[in-house]
Amino acid sequence: MEKFGRKVVQFRIPILLISIVLLIPSFLGYVGTRVNYDILSYLPKDIETMVGQDILVEEFGTGAFSMFIVEGMEAKEVVRLKEEIELIEHVEKVVWYDTVMDISTPMEMMPEEIYRAFNSGDATMMAIIFDETTSADGTMEAIEDIRRVAGRSCFLSGMSAVVTDTKNLSEKEAPIYVCIAVLLSCLVLSLTMDSFLIPFLFLLSIGMAILYNLGSNIFLGEISYITKALSAVLQLGVTMDYSIFLWHSYQEKIPEAADNKEAMAKAIGETITSVVSSSLTTVAGFIALCFMSFTLGMDLGVVMAKGVVFGVVTCVTILPSMILVFDKALEKTKHKALLPDLQGIGEFVTRHYRVFILLFAAMLFPAIFGYRNTKVYYNLDETLPKDLASIIANDKLNEKFDMNATHMLLLSADLPGREVKSMTEELQAVDGVNWVLGLNAVKGDMIPEEMIPDSLKGALESDNWQLLLIGSQYKVASEEVNDQCSRISAVCKSYDSRGMLVGEAPCTKDLIEITDQDFKTVSVVSIGVIFVIIFLVFKSAVLPVILVSVIEMAIFVNMGIPYYTGTQIPFIASVVIGTIQLGATVDYAILMTTRYRKERYGGMSRKEAVAIACQSSVKSIVVSALSFFAATFGVGLYSNIDMISSLCTLMARGALVSMVSVIFILPSMFMVFDRIITMKVFDFHSMDGHAARPTAG
Repeated sequence: MEKFGRKVVQFRIPILLISIVLLIPSFLGYVGTRVNYDILSYLPKDIETMVGQDILVEEFGTGAFSMFIVEGMEAKEVVRLKEEIELIEHVEKVVWYDTVMDISTPMEMMPEEIYRAFNSGDATMMAIIFDETTSADGTMEAIEDIRRVAGRSCFLSGMSAVVTDTKNLSEKEAPIYVCIAVLLSCLVLSLTMDSFLIPFLFLLSIGMAILYNLGSNIFLGEISYITKALSAVLQLGVTMDYSIFLWHSYQEKIPEAADNKEAMAKAIGETITSVVSSSLTTVAGFIALCFMSFTLGMDLGVVMAKGVVFGVVTCVTILPSMILVFDKALEKTKHKALLPDLQGIGEFVTRHYRVFILLFAAMLFPAIFGYRNTKVYYNLDETLPKDLASIIANDKLNEKFDMNATHMLLLSADLPGREVKSMTEELQAVDGVNWVLGLNAVKGDMIPEEMIPDSLKGALESDNWQLLLIGSQYKVASEEVNDQCSRISAVCKSYDSRGMLVGEAPCTKDLIEITDQDFKTVSVVSIGVIFVIIFLVFKSAVLPVILVSVIEMAIFVNMGIPYYTGTQIPFIASVVIGTIQLGATVDYAILMTTRYRKERYGGMSRKEAVAIACQSSVKSIVVSALSFFAATFGVGLYSNIDMISSLCTLMARGALVSMVSVIFILPSMFMVFDRIITMKVFDFHSMDGHAARPTAG
């Protein structure tokens, strides 16, 4: 690897020039990558709700609709507003009273269920049907255009409106996330490094790696807004210690090398060996997310795995080139690191290891209990700022029409009208159902079928399917609406085995069931893969169990805290945080274990080996954990999107909890299990003829 290092040193100027040129296509790729703001679109494509969504697009030319509330307007004004909205691009149809009857006809002549469904006091409601899916760019553009046309007394509700507001909020906040992460990382590095300039070179090289990663996402077609918001911050946090390792290695090689170029070549060779093996666990953690059925995990996992690889490559190519180019400036800006050396911590831990083992045992049950009972939420709009237009509209829908969700029921076109009518009556009797609307309800007993406009028929019937709209009192993701969806689906299937219930609430119900299984799958895969990596690195059957147990305990503590504070976390956090925390912070444990084994097989006693390993590793662990904390903590405090805020807060806290666990619990584990660790039957490394046998004690 030193040969590679010499090539990097030799071609440092071309490397810097090429790296700068590559920023141009990377920026274009970043700008050209579409961002998906609809979390529900990541559900498996073969489940019934998603198949139903595809049918809506193919058969009815729509995948999205919104309820539009108008207050205090005369009927003629409403008609004019409706006509303006119908002219907006990507608006397929607007269904209101005048869709069925002439405006001169008294509303009281409408079927009673339709009148009650669409009128409340001085408020009336119309359904706006779009020609694209919920989160399509065209639908979001139409939402913005409708808001511009409508006045303050008009409210546009529904998932598409929520997605549009989430997009606007995310795009406004995303650049600030990066600024906060950079500023706090600079602060931490200024306290922990021995040069005022080196933090800026670290951040510059990592920033280039982040842009390369984000630019390469264009080959994926699109990424989720969560991935876009988190990837830069997360990549900064998990790859910063690679840069720190290179700098420390370079500083160590300078006194023994002929010049700084030779020192850097040796440092690069040493860094590649250490960083590649260290990054494997981090990459494995992110790859484990790809095993989720809910493909948001794959979206985040692939992007972050790429990010770690880009981080490693820039660490051993671009950063060394920068350091050599700015070598004189770095020397002039050197200062004494402000972070204390924490002398004596190794001896302190080995002297009190029994206390830390007891603490570990005492915390285990409450941590696991909290971890298993932490409440999660699935209603994605409930924690958004209350002053967003879509949230105000949803609240207005609930207040005026006692309505929180709208389901769509797809039925076979050849299902007889009498059976549809009988089914409708059963559906109306289901708890929480306000109304059921289809062509039968629109016609009532007074309107002949030939009087129904073709546009309305097209909205509710196709060659192969007919559509019923169902208004629900219950909130999306609540137990009540999930039970209601099950009951509606059961009624539907009793009349039509091909029938399908679709919409936000049924999709969210599927989301709850799928991510619950995904959580178990990802946990098993991440633990299994990292267990194997540690086994291959240390050739020990015991060490993987100890290391994974210590980090898993830290995960239990981190994820259990919300239970004791009464905090609900987003569903995705329960799936991805454990994997990210395990993959990103098990490096701390590997670092200390490597030194412990070196000292133990070098002839040191158990206590001496553990004390030296703890003391020599503590500063690197603290710097790495604080860097990860700095990159995520500020974003967690700032973000108004709770999905992002909660994830960053959990990652920041997880870094600190893992740090404390590795510094105090892991050495105590070595003290307790030293004899088992060094037994030949468990330690295959000790069977190597080149390795000395550890001494007793």
